[in-house]
Formats: sequence, C-alpha cells, structure tokens
Amino acid sequence: MSRDWRLALPLLTRGSAFAFLCLLLGTLENDALDVTVNNSQDTICLHAEWQMNFTIKYETVNHGLNNVTIQIPRNVSYSGSDCGIVNNVSQIQVRFGNGFFWNANFTREKDTYFIDSISFYYNTSDNDIFPDAKEKGIFRTFFEIHTLEIPLGDIFRCHSEIAVKEGNVTHKYWDIFVRAFIQNNTSDPQEYVCDDDEIMTPLSITTPTTVPVPTSKPIPQEKPFPGTYSVNNGSAVCLLATMGLRLNITKDKVTSVFNINPNTTDYHGLCLKESAMLWLNNSDIDSLEFLFAIRDENRFYLKGVNISLPVAKGSGFVAGNNNLTCWDAPLGSSYMCKKEDVIEVSDTFQINTFDVRVQPFNVVKGKYATAEECRADDDYFVVPIAVGASLGILVILVLLAYSIGQKRQGTGYERF
Repeated sequence: MSRDWRLALPLLTRGSAFAFLCLLLGTLENDALDVTVNNSQDTICLHAEWQMNFTIKYETVNHGLNNVTIQIPRNVSYSGSDCGIVNNVSQIQVRFGNGFFWNANFTREKDTYFIDSISFYYNTSDNDIFPDAKEKGIFRTFFEIHTLEIPLGDIFRCHSEIAVKEGNVTHKYWDIFVRAFIQNNTSDPQEYVCDDDEIMTPLSITTPTTVPVPTSKPIPQEKPFPGTYSVNNGSAVCLLATMGLRLNITKDKVTSVFNINPNTTDYHGLCLKESAMLWLNNSDIDSLEFLFAIRDENRFYLKGVNISLPVAKGSGFVAGNNNLTCWDAPLGSSYMCKKEDVIEVSDTFQINTFDVRVQPFNVVKGKYATAEECRADDDYFVVPIAVGASLGILVILVLLAYSIGQKRQGTGYERF
C-alpha cells in the first residue's frame, strides 16, 4: 500500500465541481458538519455545512484485504485554519482521532476562487480502527484541482452524494451548503444549486505533471536564515527543529530557487508514538511536510518530505518521497548538521539545508538533547586536522633531512 498517492481531481460538471468546494470548509461533527470562521476583524469570512466519511481498504496480517469506514467524530480540532483574506490563499485544517488529519487549500482571484489541493492523512497504527493492519503508520491521500472557479458571494447547495475513489481510499460528501470568502455579510447572496442534484459525471483521475515556477525571482545567493519551529502535544513541546531551507524546483529544464523566510512562515505539526510531522506554509508554499519515524526501536530519522505549491490557473506542483533515510540519530538525542546538505526528494525537487538541528521525539523541558553531528561536520573538522598533521610531518621531515645533510657535509670537510 503506497504511503503517498498524488492525484489530480478531474474536470467535473459545473454543479458537481462546485459541490466539491465543501471539502474545504469546516470543523467536524457526528451528523451535519457545521463551521463558521472569522477573520482578524472578527467578521465571518466563510461558512459551511456538509457530511462526509472515508472508506479505506487495507492489507491484513494474514495477507487478506479489509475495509473500514471512518466516521467523523465530534471532538475534532481545526486550529491552523485561515481565512486568507490578505494573501488570497486560505486553508482549512482538521484533526481528529489518533493521527487523522484533513487539510484543504484554496485561492481567490478577482471575482472567483478555486481549490488548490485537499489532503487526508490516516493512521493504521490506531489498533481500535485497524486492529489487523499489516503495515502500521501514517498514510496520505492528496487531491489537486485545476479547473474549478466559483463566483464570490454565491451560496452553493448540493444534496447528492459525491464519491471520489483513488487507490485504497474512497471519499464521500453529501448535504452540502457553502459560502466562502465572504466580504459583505449583510448582502443578499445568490443561491447556486448543483447540476440536476441527482447525476454526476464520472470522474477520471490523472497525475499532475506541471510545475509553476516563479520567473520573477532570481536565484538567491545569500545563505537562508535558519528558522526555529516547534510542535506541542498538549502543553509540552514534543518536536523541535531549527533549519535554513532553500528549495529547488525544476520545470521544463528550468530551475527556480528560493529561500524559506522563517519570519513569514507558519508552522504546525503532529506527534505520535512512532512518528511525527512538521508542516510549513507561507504565501509561496501551500504545504511543506517533514515526516519523522522511528526504526530499530532506538533511532529516529527523516522518512519523508512532501511539498505542494499554489495552483495558478491550470498549473501546480506537488512532489514527495516517503522513502528517505536522512537525519538519523539515536532516540533521546538530537541531530545536528551545520554544513550545507542536500535532500534529493525527486528529480524535480531538492532541498538545500543549512544549520540543521532537529529532535522529533523525547524532548525534555522544551530543550534539545545532546546532538549527534552529521558526517559532513565530522569531515569539516577532520580535514583541517589531517592537513595540519600532514604539514607538521612534512616540516619535521624537511628539518630532519636538512640536519642529516649538514652532518654529512661537516664530516666531508674533516677529511680534507
């Protein structure tokens, strides 16, 4: 079972496409989902009501297949959700259960807005839901939508069920009511009803291949400033990370490079027993995800990196790799690498890292433990020492040779 399915949501009919917008907006309840989000001026910027669930097919320890349907509980959190009125990029983040996470991003352009991407994470380590799962861990589904434009101010309604299936996960949404990017709450909005509200055009899934690259941004020559990020589990810090990041994104054999500015970057994450995640996002990035895991019961490492950039009128960029083996260190310690390093995520995406120090597990009193340094840092000190030692030996040999030469010359003169 793949840990990272990248999908592009297809062209839908106008009504059914509008219906899918409801994925973006809300906190979760058991029956009808209902959420209202306010902006920084404490006025309503979006409101949505709908119902949804997820059916997951997974392999059992006996090599069979089993299905489980995830019903959304009442006790959820949607901290990190943002109206996005200023930068025209909004996101909804919902957490529930033991390691279940749902994230949606969408963008406004003039008089319309469109969905960028939708992610759903589920945790097969939850033995109550997946008691006989063969492979334990966090799995991810990802949808990218290229062609959906919604008029600002419209109320959208659709009671019909919308089902999207890809790989091992089926998403279902129904009884939808949504109004997003609300600017004038006293206005009388128009109502838009999905086509026929009964029949939906079949979906076809394609993999996104285009990459939006900022052409106006020069390749940065300066070293990226390291940002400090943390994740809390309740009131206690459970993950610490300090790092400077430079992203390298390639499209049509042209590479765009830009540094992550920690002063304009938001961060959040999730800590579990054997895995931890850190998400970064700003105006340039919808989501940059770092996935940490434990192996051999006594070491941690960076297992995965996934990125999603904003969609810009039909082009978007997603890349990821959940089979990395970077930043390895013993549990109870931190990992540190001062020198520049490169994480080869994919052929089209690499990260240059600077001044890295991370500890995703066993953080005590919010402070880093003793660090295990990377091999590059060891080489940094070993090479000067080796060069110095070699020069010292060379000087000794020269002096010794000179001394022997002088002695021989002295002995020769005595014979005359």
